[in-house]
Amino acid sequence: MTPPRFDILGIGNAIVDILAEVEEGFLGAQSMIKGSMELIDAGRTDALYALMPPAVQTSGGSVANTAAVAGQMGARAAFIGVVAGDEFGAIFRHDIRGSGVHHPTPPSTGGDPTARCLILVTPDGQRTMNTFLGVSSSLAPHHLDHALIADSAISYLEGFLFYVPDSAAASRRAAEIAHAAGRRVAISLSDFLCVERNLDAFQTMVRDHVDILFANEKELAALTGLEDFEEAADVVRGQVEIAALTRGEHGSVIFRGEERFDVAPVQAKVVDTTGAGDAYAAGFMTALTAGRDLPTCGRWASRAAAETISRMGARPPGDLSYLRG
Repeated sequence: MTPPRFDILGIGNAIVDILAEVEEGFLGAQSMIKGSMELIDAGRTDALYALMPPAVQTSGGSVANTAAVAGQMGARAAFIGVVAGDEFGAIFRHDIRGSGVHHPTPPSTGGDPTARCLILVTPDGQRTMNTFLGVSSSLAPHHLDHALIADSAISYLEGFLFYVPDSAAASRRAAEIAHAAGRRVAISLSDFLCVERNLDAFQTMVRDHVDILFANEKELAALTGLEDFEEAADVVRGQVEIAALTRGEHGSVIFRGEERFDVAPVQAKVVDTTGAGDAYAAGFMTALTAGRDLPTCGRWASRAAAETISRMGARPPGDLSYLRG
């Protein structure tokens, strides 16, 4: 098999994040579920933005964050995702390419604007997301670059895509292309509410198309219907090649067949948990595609997650190669 040009190809929503720090009462007043992600329309986006305190803008999108952090860690990363030819789209393209990520998807002309996610960070560092998908929701099978997928060691998919039928179809098609080329497919479950609302699609995707699964405890419970972590882990470890399951302050557990590796967390002062799972996946796949063993993959992943939660925003700035080793 020809060596791949890219280590990681992310396929997901291209979003600009707007982050603000709020008190717990703000979430209650807006009837928000803390720690969740809700889709909102353009009107709600404008109304909520008007209520938010001063905010910081930065490029985001779950899988796009993973590609950016992986690129900063030294992986050869690429990303497929749609933005508009507007100001936010220009911000997104500038930032992801500045992270060393190949982003060949041309901007959409006319129609919906670039996606935005209003992220509310409470004093405990927890993030609650409200996402207007905009033009990112137009991602469909025709946006896929077949040659790029076949030339990437891992195609990494975003669970949030399953909110939109065409984007879900793009995920399944990307997996088929990758497997036909002898490459791996990874997915992040993204959010427990997303899994609950699209359960059949997720269960089929994981069982039939996924080699590497990333999930936290809530997402894993939603997928399997089992609250007990060990029981839920036993279900998915029989369905995928590798399951990397995060447990917050308790670290993570990696399964491959009968193998199990418990990974201790890297201690960090929690400022903002936005992007923690994205960075974890970046560190893990950067190590995996570099030929490292699974315990090392877990350590790189934990370092990347710790670095991310120690500051506002999902993408630590600058060269992140120091997280390797």
